[in-house]
Formats: sequence, structure tokens, C-alpha cells
Amino acid sequence: MIDNMIRVLTKYGDLFMVGLRYTLLLSVIAVILGILIGSVLAIIKMSTWKFCGCKNPFSVLVSIYIDVIRGTPLLLQLYFFYFILPAAFPNLDLSEFTCVATALVANSSAYISEVIRSGIQAVDRGQNEAARTLGMTKFQAMVHIIFPQAIQNILPALCNEFITMVKETSLASTFFVGDLMTQFKTISGALYLTIEPLIIVGVIYLILTYALSKVVTVVERRMKRLD
Repeated sequence: MIDNMIRVLTKYGDLFMVGLRYTLLLSVIAVILGILIGSVLAIIKMSTWKFCGCKNPFSVLVSIYIDVIRGTPLLLQLYFFYFILPAAFPNLDLSEFTCVATALVANSSAYISEVIRSGIQAVDRGQNEAARTLGMTKFQAMVHIIFPQAIQNILPALCNEFITMVKETSLASTFFVGDLMTQFKTISGALYLTIEPLIIVGVIYLILTYALSKVVTVVERRMKRLD
């Protein structure tokens, strides 16, 4: 087995590196856009604005969206976006990578929005009142006072979301978008070997997630020092 693993690494090491790049790229896109979209979703969901005396309809829609995403499997969402986006936008010639990345962003934004919402709600209300006393608008208070403190509180959770997304991108191999598991399927089919390339991919995932978890630990320690 060791000889076969060495042979696989020697012959297909470049493919594993390509898979690693695609895995990280998908994860970064999903988490960064997830933070941006999730922030907007969190603010909308927390909005106290009313329409004709009823609850904010946008808040209701956001709540439904979050419940649907969190209540359905990621693989189902990947299939949904993979088939629905090209049908909805036939003139754009969307690639498999784009469809998969969109599904991951949609999934990540729903989970991150709840993390951000809890972080905002954890900030002392007195901070907002003090900002308003200084003449700040609600928007200014949110941007300059509340949101920075919320991000500081939830930064470790966001780092953990990135680690989770790194592992969840493995489902993207269903659509052969170039990630690590896609490369495993390619190499396995070419060499008629399963265990050896699978172990190599597993070790890469383990090293990657372990290194990222150590980064999260360092971030958490620094956050505690700031407190």
C-alpha cells in the first residue's frame, strides 16, 4: 500500500494541489460572501420596521429563507442550484463551478446570519443608547459601535464556519468542479485504486482542518485578552 501511495503522489501530486486550490477557493468564496450577505440578512431579520401595522415583510421572508436553508441538506441545495440557475438564466452560460459556489454561498449566508444576529444581540444595549446620545443615527451606531463589537465576539465562530465549509465542499465533487474529492475520483478511475488516493485526500483534509483549528485557537486567546 505504501508503494502505491508513493506512486500516486509522484504521478498525480499536481492534481491533489489543484484539488486543494479549488477546495480553498470554494470555501473562501462561500464564507466571505456568506458574511456579507449574512450581515444584511441579520439586520433585516432584526428590523423593527412595520408595514401597515404588521411585521416587516422582508424580515418574514428572510426568516423563511433561513429556515428553509437550515432545514434542508446541503446536497439537496447543491442539486437545486445546479439545475435551477441554468434554467433561470439560460443566456449566461453558467458553469458548474458557479452553480456550486452559489449554493455554498446561500448555505453559508443562512448560518452566518444567525451567528451575526446573536453577536449583535449580545452587545450591551447601553452601547446603542450611548451612541444615540452622542447624536449618531441608528445606522451610524450599528456601523461604528455595535457591529465592530459583534464581529469581535463572533470571530471564532466565523473561523469555525470556514473550517466546516472546507469539509462541506467535498459534496461539490458530485458535480466534478475540481475540488479534492473530484481529484480523488479522477485518480481512482485512472489507476483503478481506491484506498490509496482516498487516504491521501483524507490526510490533506486532516492537515488543513487541523492547521485552521489552531488558527481559531489563537484567535480565541487573543479575543479573551482583549476582553
